[in-house]
Amino acid sequence: MTPEQFLELARVLPEPLLLVSSDGQLLATNQPVADMLGLRRQELRGKTLFELVAESANDVIRYLQACSSSRAMVIGSLTLRKNDGQTLICRSQGAVIQPWSPESLALILLRLENRTLASSNFVLLNEKIDELAKEVQKRKQAEEALLKANQELEIRVEERTTALQETLNKLQLTQTQLIQAEKMSSLGQMVAGIAHEINNPVSFIHGNLHYAQKYSQDILKLVQIYQRFCPNTPLEIQEYVEEIDLDFLIQDISKLFQSMKVGTERIQEVVQSLRNFSRLDEAELKQVNIHEGIDNTLMILEHRLQARHEYPEIKVIKKYSQLPNVTCYPGQLNQVFMNIIVNAIDALEALMVNDQWSKVNPKTTYNQTLTKNNPQIEIKTELIDEKWITVSIADNGLGINQEVHSKLFDPFFTTKAVGKGTGLGLFISYQIIVETHKGQISCFSDPGEGSEFVIKIPIY
Repeated sequence: MTPEQFLELARVLPEPLLLVSSDGQLLATNQPVADMLGLRRQELRGKTLFELVAESANDVIRYLQACSSSRAMVIGSLTLRKNDGQTLICRSQGAVIQPWSPESLALILLRLENRTLASSNFVLLNEKIDELAKEVQKRKQAEEALLKANQELEIRVEERTTALQETLNKLQLTQTQLIQAEKMSSLGQMVAGIAHEINNPVSFIHGNLHYAQKYSQDILKLVQIYQRFCPNTPLEIQEYVEEIDLDFLIQDISKLFQSMKVGTERIQEVVQSLRNFSRLDEAELKQVNIHEGIDNTLMILEHRLQARHEYPEIKVIKKYSQLPNVTCYPGQLNQVFMNIIVNAIDALEALMVNDQWSKVNPKTTYNQTLTKNNPQIEIKTELIDEKWITVSIADNGLGINQEVHSKLFDPFFTTKAVGKGTGLGLFISYQIIVETHKGQISCFSDPGEGSEFVIKIPIY
């Protein structure tokens, strides 16, 4: 770069710039340098760098040599002598433009900067940097706070969603329970109504059977007396006596009335069991005989226990202990007995229908075949102590695997076909025993070994 090219470049730059040779000759300057020295630019022509600075010639030569031999910018310090006699300490940055050669000296570009102003600018720059750092920190903190707020919001939304889902599930379950309770209530009212309507005519028939039997016996006795005193009856009477087989009629009519009496008594027992099972008038706590509730339930389910063309009879084995009356909600306990016994019957029917046992376990043993041909339900009661009793209901059906066993008391869980089970029977039973009566209900079962439900309830 020639001095002329330098001047063309330096003229448009606001920074103080000097072009010097490696021996200190001042080749060109721009106006900012003249302003710093308090001179006109024409006055700088022909001067050397040594005349403008307060440093020794040796120090200046060493600095210029360092700039000449370095490919990087060399930082230094020069003290300028101003025209008014004052000095100005400047920070200098020297860079070689034309390296030294045997033919010519090196050309060095010096950039000067007022150290005081530079320090002020440096302080200001540091302050700006600090402010910028603080702003960056604030933004970082704001971003972290926003991120944390978003995370907390997501957690709260997730928690709220979970809570809403749980509430929805509870509402659905409550709705289903209410529907089920309404069904049971309607069923109880219907059963009680039917029992009442049946009971009136049956009571009328049963009450009149005694008098009908007495009247018929009186008439037959009169006939016998008539035959004794009038042995020679007209031919028409004799023919009619033979036609109706009077001797057989006299013997059979007593049996007939006795059979009718047994039948009406049986109907009365069924009606009483229906009324006791529904227990619409016993919604409050009262002392009851647990065995009576179990027997009433078995009476209701007797049609399913009897032998049918596809099923053998399900035998019920009762092992009742001497129990005190238990303070409970009788209708609810009857519902528990009904649910568990119905499940036992379903399990036994599943064992028998279509030879399902051989499908589940082809290696059928003699004992398993015997179980299949002799299905039974065992109901056992026991007095544990002065505070607790247990009722166990066991069947010799297929049993329950571990996966099903862990979900037995879950709402809406069922292994029955669609339309046959709601999945609420054991769940409601659990609530009745555990929550309402503060008792316990457990199931013990292994595949192929049948199932046993044990109900433990307090006496008071």
